[in-house]
Amino acid sequence: MTENARDDRTNPRRAAVLEALRASDEALGVTELAELLGIHPNTARFHLDALVAQGLVDRRIEDPSGRGRPRTVHAPHPGMDRGGQRRYQLLAKILLSQLAGSPGADATAEAAGRNWGGYLVEQVPPSHQTGEAEARQRLNAMMTDLGFAPEPVRDADDRIRLRHCPFLELAEEYSATLCPLHLGLMQGALTEIHAPIAATRLEPFAEPDACLVHLSPAAHSPATTPRPRQRRTRST
Repeated sequence: MTENARDDRTNPRRAAVLEALRASDEALGVTELAELLGIHPNTARFHLDALVAQGLVDRRIEDPSGRGRPRTVHAPHPGMDRGGQRRYQLLAKILLSQLAGSPGADATAEAAGRNWGGYLVEQVPPSHQTGEAEARQRLNAMMTDLGFAPEPVRDADDRIRLRHCPFLELAEEYSATLCPLHLGLMQGALTEIHAPIAATRLEPFAEPDACLVHLSPAAHSPATTPRPRQRRTRST
């Protein structure tokens, strides 16, 4: 839900316009709506324009029944109301608690992360040989986009600091399951771009303000390792 859509819910007049359209058995014109609500037509038109822009109201032109101009009418957009709260964190907690109680939860989470990491990383052509510097750049770009705020450790090329966790509250409770998923994301990304380095370990909360990712040379050279097939399991 966009910020403007939230504004529509907190604007009493705009909410009244939307509710009047929903309560009506037929589409309403500006004048009809203004008379129904006891407001000026320009006020009704202003709020209708905003609701149409947000996709909450549909506007259409009706053919005139006789002589005269076509009539513009408005009706609420069909479908479930997209206003109101979202509780994605609760959903994530429910799923994590279920996964955490199953055998091999950490391995399952890591495998899921590897699958998605290969999808989320910026792709390279199949014949491209990725160098270490480029691999680090692509890995850092992906982790930055995901909100982990990565930075190299000074005088230690084999480690990366993650200064922010976009799932911090969940990670504090379910680190044994969620952190392997994060490690899997990095492993999948590096495998997908055929990097000469690999993410081997993730230390949750290794420092007061960061987690530590450990890197090492990949087990196989880019010249001898077959390039994995790119997986497309992401749903929209």
